[in-house]
Amino acid sequence: MKQGRLRVLGALVLAASCWSFGASMAAAQAKRVSGKLAGVVRDTAGTPQLGASVEVIPEATGKLSALSFLTDTQGIFRGDRVTPGLYSVRVTLAGFLPTLEEHVRITANLTTVVRIQLESMFSSLEQLRRQPSAGPIETDDWKWVLRSASVTRPVLQWMGEDSAAGVNQGVEGQNAQPRMKVEFTDGALRPGSVSNLASSPSTAFAYDQKLGGASRLILAGQMSYEDEAGAGGIATIWLPSGSMGAGPHTALVMRESRLGPVGRTFRGVRADQGGSVGLGDRAVLRYGVEYVLVGLGTSASSLRPRFELDTRISELWSAALIFASQPGAPGVLEPAEDESGSLTAALNELDAFPALLWRGGHPTLQGGMHEEVAAERKMGGRGKFQIAVFHDDERNVAVFGRGSGLPAADYFQDYFSNGFAYDGGSSSSWGGRMALREKLDDNVEVTAVYAFAGALTPGEATNGPLRDALRTAERYSLGASISARIPHTGTRVNAGYKWVNGVSVSHLDSYGESLFQLDPYLHVSVRQALPKFGPGKWEAIADCNNLMAQGYVPVSSRDGRIILVSAFRTLRGGLSLQF
Repeated sequence: MKQGRLRVLGALVLAASCWSFGASMAAAQAKRVSGKLAGVVRDTAGTPQLGASVEVIPEATGKLSALSFLTDTQGIFRGDRVTPGLYSVRVTLAGFLPTLEEHVRITANLTTVVRIQLESMFSSLEQLRRQPSAGPIETDDWKWVLRSASVTRPVLQWMGEDSAAGVNQGVEGQNAQPRMKVEFTDGALRPGSVSNLASSPSTAFAYDQKLGGASRLILAGQMSYEDEAGAGGIATIWLPSGSMGAGPHTALVMRESRLGPVGRTFRGVRADQGGSVGLGDRAVLRYGVEYVLVGLGTSASSLRPRFELDTRISELWSAALIFASQPGAPGVLEPAEDESGSLTAALNELDAFPALLWRGGHPTLQGGMHEEVAAERKMGGRGKFQIAVFHDDERNVAVFGRGSGLPAADYFQDYFSNGFAYDGGSSSSWGGRMALREKLDDNVEVTAVYAFAGALTPGEATNGPLRDALRTAERYSLGASISARIPHTGTRVNAGYKWVNGVSVSHLDSYGESLFQLDPYLHVSVRQALPKFGPGKWEAIADCNNLMAQGYVPVSSRDGRIILVSAFRTLRGGLSLQF
């Protein structure tokens, strides 16, 4: 009797052991054979969409359960341990047409990447996949982007006319955006940059090359034709995720400029590495670091870190904590507002070196740090309001001006003119900003910005260096701009004016100027589409800065009488070809 009980007990123990072992093996097997799904949801302008609903529906009915996700602030969603098989991915978001991507295959031990593009409810009838409902539509055409770039990329992106669809697993769909851009211009892309001092004819190009999977490589270059002082540069941007502004990136820029027929030669290298990490469903951390090395007889280098923590508080409010290098480090790459997008951003990288200064006979780079806390509120479906408090701790502030016969040990003189760059010393100040940007209709948007912060201003004449006469004084500014597009003529115009109270010889809230594309005083930019007379799309371009030549300040120092300029009056024009 006792032996029978022992046998029963032994059988039960053996069965339990076998069941536990089988369950663990099954779990391990399931873990081994599962796959992963990742994707990004953007509109046709390339702006990532927050809060889109993503349903992953198995096409084998009855065998697997559907999965649901929400996109984060970068438009990214992820799913781990997804059972292999065929799925349909359905994406919905208020203000956009529902999008369905079928036959997405999940493979064991691999990550399948999908890229979804949503079309606005206001697309043309030829682009509509279905008729919109008669109910009210809450549009979400805008995307607020906090960045630390010095180039002309807007803080708010709104959709263009290009409609791009076609998403597959791991491969970016075909779209209507150009893959190559060539510009024939006369004038510096960013006046005052040592990599582009001379206003000489030049040719620039950018090419977008797809690599394996979704990754892309963007190659850009520029060459000047000045006989006595030629210049050239090349830039490469690698996008592993294939998305500009949403995902990791690696950028490398090399530049060389000859500063006159008998002058020295500038050589510079700039390497930038950045990316982003989603922190739950409501926050995203964008990070990066830039290393700059320049040589002009002797060398100067700078390591420039940055990060942005963006948090969505509610449907209307979001906040950001920003730590960025000054002045205007490139930061997370964002596509430009025109239809060439990433190509224009790549061209901007060519001239994003910080200003090179000369102090005590040695080169130095303009630098500093910018810390900011910002909150923003959505104003209906067409605008955004931002309020921010920031602190600028600048060292080696770049001051530009005009003069001749100045000491070469402290003044970096332009060979072709009497312009110079000067190290104005250090400056530290607190400031604030209020900004409103609103899209009036599909072709017009307006921006208004009020800011107060510290700026360098000349004091009493001194027998010492010019920097001893410069003081940090509080100034406030009020600026407004309008961007318009005329559909029938293909003309795009951006015009703005920034007024500053009092005299200043350095930029007030340079981070905000870069953020909102609002330069000091009167500036106008025009892009005019030309009649088609060859392959691609031709445009005439004209960029005018400080048209009324305001802000020129005469100053006396031991080095003589000079004129300091916070914003040069410049004109850059030419032709652009996209195809």
